[in-house]
Amino acid sequence: MKKWPLAALLVAACAFAQKPPKPLKPGLYAIFKTEFGDIRVLLHEKETPVTVATFAGLATGTQPWRDPDGKLVKRPLYNNTTFYRVVSGVAVQGGSPIGKPDYDCGFAIRDEILPGFQFQPGSLAMANSGDPNSGSCQFFFTAGPMPTWNMKYTIFGQAVSGLDVVSKLIDVPLDDERPIHPPKLYSVTIERVGPPPSVKKPRK
Repeated sequence: MKKWPLAALLVAACAFAQKPPKPLKPGLYAIFKTEFGDIRVLLHEKETPVTVATFAGLATGTQPWRDPDGKLVKRPLYNNTTFYRVVSGVAVQGGSPIGKPDYDCGFAIRDEILPGFQFQPGSLAMANSGDPNSGSCQFFFTAGPMPTWNMKYTIFGQAVSGLDVVSKLIDVPLDDERPIHPPKLYSVTIERVGPPPSVKKPRK
Protein backbone atom coordinates (compact mmCIF):
# COMPACT_ATOMS: atom_id res chain seq x y z
CA MET A 1 0.00 0.00 0.00
CA LYS A 2 1.40 3.37 -1.06
CA LYS A 3 2.27 5.79 1.76
CA TRP A 4 1.32 9.45 1.23
CA PRO A 5 3.52 12.24 2.60
CA LEU A 6 2.06 13.96 5.67
CA ALA A 7 1.91 17.34 3.88
CA ALA A 8 -0.14 15.86 1.03
CA LEU A 9 -2.55 14.25 3.50
CA LEU A 10 -3.04 17.57 5.32
CA VAL A 11 -3.76 19.40 2.06
CA ALA A 12 -6.26 16.74 1.03
CA ALA A 13 -7.97 16.86 4.43
CA CYS A 14 -8.29 20.64 4.31
CA ALA A 15 -9.71 20.51 0.79
CA PHE A 16 -12.28 17.94 1.90
CA ALA A 17 -13.25 19.96 4.97
CA GLN A 18 -13.83 23.19 3.06
CA LYS A 19 -17.40 23.63 1.92
CA PRO A 20 -17.90 24.96 -1.60
CA PRO A 21 -19.09 28.59 -1.63
CA LYS A 22 -22.82 29.12 -1.92
CA PRO A 23 -23.93 30.24 -5.37
CA LEU A 24 -24.82 33.91 -5.58
CA LYS A 25 -28.45 34.92 -5.81
CA PRO A 26 -29.45 36.57 -9.08
CA GLY A 27 -29.13 40.33 -8.82
CA LEU A 28 -26.86 43.33 -9.17
CA TYR A 29 -23.68 43.35 -7.07
CA ALA A 30 -21.04 45.91 -6.18
CA ILE A 31 -17.54 44.66 -5.40
CA PHE A 32 -15.48 47.02 -3.25
CA LYS A 33 -11.78 46.27 -3.63
CA THR A 34 -10.03 47.66 -0.54
CA GLU A 35 -6.55 47.36 0.91
CA PHE A 36 -7.98 44.90 3.47
CA GLY A 37 -9.77 42.70 0.93
CA ASP A 38 -12.99 42.65 -1.05
CA ILE A 39 -16.56 43.34 0.03
CA ARG A 40 -19.33 41.98 -2.19
CA VAL A 41 -22.67 43.73 -1.81
CA LEU A 42 -26.07 42.74 -3.18
CA LEU A 43 -27.72 45.99 -4.28
CA HIS A 44 -31.43 46.54 -3.66
CA GLU A 45 -32.14 47.58 -7.22
CA LYS A 46 -35.88 46.85 -7.12
CA GLU A 47 -36.53 48.57 -3.80
CA THR A 48 -34.16 51.55 -4.15
CA PRO A 49 -33.81 51.99 -7.92
CA VAL A 50 -32.75 55.66 -8.00
CA THR A 51 -30.03 55.21 -5.39
CA VAL A 52 -28.69 52.02 -6.96
CA ALA A 53 -28.69 53.49 -10.48
CA THR A 54 -26.87 56.60 -9.25
CA PHE A 55 -24.28 54.63 -7.27
CA ALA A 56 -23.68 52.17 -10.13
CA GLY A 57 -23.36 55.07 -12.57
CA LEU A 58 -20.79 56.79 -10.37
CA ALA A 59 -18.85 53.53 -10.00
CA THR A 60 -18.78 52.86 -13.75
CA GLY A 61 -18.44 56.44 -14.99
CA THR A 62 -21.84 56.85 -16.65
CA GLN A 63 -23.30 59.22 -14.03
CA PRO A 64 -22.01 62.83 -14.40
CA TRP A 65 -20.51 64.39 -11.26
CA ARG A 66 -18.54 67.49 -10.35
CA ASP A 67 -14.83 66.80 -9.81
CA PRO A 68 -12.66 68.66 -7.27
CA ASP A 69 -11.78 71.24 -9.96
CA GLY A 70 -15.45 72.06 -10.43
CA LYS A 71 -15.73 70.38 -13.83
CA LEU A 72 -18.64 68.13 -14.76
CA VAL A 73 -17.11 64.76 -15.66
CA LYS A 74 -18.15 61.20 -16.52
CA ARG A 75 -15.52 58.85 -15.11
CA PRO A 76 -15.47 56.35 -12.23
CA LEU A 77 -15.67 58.36 -9.02
CA TYR A 78 -14.68 55.82 -6.38
CA ASN A 79 -11.41 54.51 -7.81
CA ASN A 80 -8.35 55.29 -5.67
CA THR A 81 -10.26 57.06 -2.91
CA THR A 82 -10.24 56.39 0.84
CA PHE A 83 -12.51 55.52 3.73
CA TYR A 84 -11.95 58.84 5.41
CA ARG A 85 -14.36 58.70 8.35
CA VAL A 86 -14.96 56.04 10.99
CA VAL A 87 -17.47 56.10 13.82
CA SER A 88 -15.61 53.77 16.16
CA GLY A 89 -17.22 50.34 16.30
CA VAL A 90 -20.24 51.58 14.36
CA ALA A 91 -19.66 52.64 10.74
CA VAL A 92 -17.12 53.53 8.06
CA GLN A 93 -17.71 56.17 5.37
CA GLY A 94 -16.28 56.75 1.89
CA GLY A 95 -17.18 58.23 -1.46
CA SER A 96 -15.50 61.65 -1.21
CA PRO A 97 -12.73 62.22 -3.79
CA ILE A 98 -11.10 64.75 -1.46
CA GLY A 99 -11.52 62.70 1.71
CA LYS A 100 -13.78 65.22 3.44
CA PRO A 101 -17.48 65.03 4.34
CA ASP A 102 -18.41 68.43 2.87
CA TYR A 103 -17.56 67.45 -0.72
CA ASP A 104 -20.27 68.47 -3.21
CA CYS A 105 -20.43 66.17 -6.23
CA GLY A 106 -22.92 68.44 -8.00
CA PHE A 107 -26.28 66.79 -7.48
CA ALA A 108 -28.62 65.27 -4.90
CA ILE A 109 -31.10 62.39 -5.13
CA ARG A 110 -34.37 61.67 -3.42
CA ASP A 111 -34.55 59.43 -0.36
CA GLU A 112 -35.72 55.84 -0.76
CA ILE A 113 -36.16 55.00 2.91
CA LEU A 114 -38.15 51.82 3.47
CA PRO A 115 -39.36 50.38 6.80
CA GLY A 116 -38.43 46.88 5.66
CA PHE A 117 -34.71 47.72 5.67
CA GLN A 118 -32.99 48.16 9.02
CA PHE A 119 -29.29 48.49 9.78
CA GLN A 120 -27.39 45.28 10.42
CA PRO A 121 -23.79 44.09 9.97
CA GLY A 122 -22.70 44.99 6.44
CA SER A 123 -25.56 47.31 5.51
CA LEU A 124 -24.64 49.78 2.76
CA ALA A 125 -26.36 53.17 2.97
CA MET A 126 -26.25 56.57 1.31
CA ALA A 127 -24.85 59.33 3.50
CA ASN A 128 -26.77 62.59 3.74
CA SER A 129 -26.56 66.01 5.37
CA GLY A 130 -29.48 65.36 7.69
CA ASP A 131 -31.88 67.15 5.38
CA PRO A 132 -34.43 65.25 3.27
CA ASN A 133 -33.31 64.20 -0.21
CA SER A 134 -29.69 65.26 0.33
CA GLY A 135 -27.86 62.03 -0.58
CA SER A 136 -25.48 62.08 -3.52
CA CYS A 137 -22.22 60.15 -3.84
CA GLN A 138 -21.02 59.34 -0.32
CA PHE A 139 -21.86 56.04 1.35
CA PHE A 140 -21.21 54.09 4.53
CA PHE A 141 -21.16 50.54 5.90
CA THR A 142 -22.40 49.64 9.37
CA ALA A 143 -20.84 47.12 11.75
CA GLY A 144 -24.15 46.08 13.30
CA PRO A 145 -27.68 47.16 14.19
CA MET A 146 -28.20 50.93 14.59
CA PRO A 147 -31.84 51.40 15.62
CA THR A 148 -31.45 55.18 15.99
CA TRP A 149 -30.39 55.42 12.32
CA ASN A 150 -33.26 53.38 10.90
CA MET A 151 -35.61 55.42 8.67
CA LYS A 152 -33.05 58.23 8.43
CA TYR A 153 -30.87 56.92 5.59
CA THR A 154 -31.44 55.02 2.35
CA ILE A 155 -30.14 51.47 2.82
CA PHE A 156 -29.43 50.31 -0.72
CA GLY A 157 -27.32 47.19 -0.33
CA GLN A 158 -26.23 44.35 1.93
CA ALA A 159 -22.78 42.74 2.10
CA VAL A 160 -22.95 39.03 1.27
CA SER A 161 -19.21 38.49 1.75
CA GLY A 162 -16.38 40.51 3.25
CA LEU A 163 -17.94 41.28 6.63
CA ASP A 164 -14.48 40.69 8.10
CA VAL A 165 -13.19 43.45 5.80
CA VAL A 166 -15.88 45.83 7.08
CA SER A 167 -14.77 45.01 10.63
CA LYS A 168 -11.14 45.74 9.75
CA LEU A 169 -12.07 49.08 8.17
CA ILE A 170 -13.98 50.10 11.29
CA ASP A 171 -11.19 48.95 13.61
CA VAL A 172 -8.38 51.21 12.32
CA PRO A 173 -6.56 53.65 14.66
CA LEU A 174 -8.36 57.00 14.84
CA ASP A 175 -7.88 60.66 15.66
CA ASP A 176 -11.44 61.47 16.69
CA GLU A 177 -13.42 60.14 13.68
CA ARG A 178 -10.58 60.44 11.17
CA PRO A 179 -8.39 57.40 10.51
CA ILE A 180 -4.71 58.11 11.12
CA HIS A 181 -4.02 56.17 7.92
CA PRO A 182 -7.28 56.23 5.90
CA PRO A 183 -7.85 52.77 4.35
CA LYS A 184 -7.69 52.75 0.57
CA LEU A 185 -10.57 51.94 -1.75
CA TYR A 186 -8.98 50.82 -5.00
CA SER A 187 -12.13 50.37 -7.05
CA VAL A 188 -15.84 49.57 -7.11
CA THR A 189 -17.03 47.29 -9.90
CA ILE A 190 -20.62 46.44 -10.77
CA GLU A 191 -21.53 42.88 -11.72
CA ARG A 192 -24.85 41.27 -12.59
CA VAL A 193 -25.59 37.65 -11.76
CA GLY A 194 -28.43 36.12 -13.77
CA PRO A 195 -30.87 38.00 -15.97
CA PRO A 196 -31.94 41.58 -15.27
CA PRO A 197 -35.28 42.02 -13.48
CA SER A 198 -38.31 42.07 -15.71
CA VAL A 199 -39.91 45.43 -16.35
CA LYS A 200 -43.67 45.63 -16.71
CA LYS A 201 -44.74 47.31 -19.90
CA PRO A 202 -47.29 50.09 -19.45
CA ARG A 203 -50.77 49.32 -20.64
CA LYS A 204 -51.84 50.99 -23.87
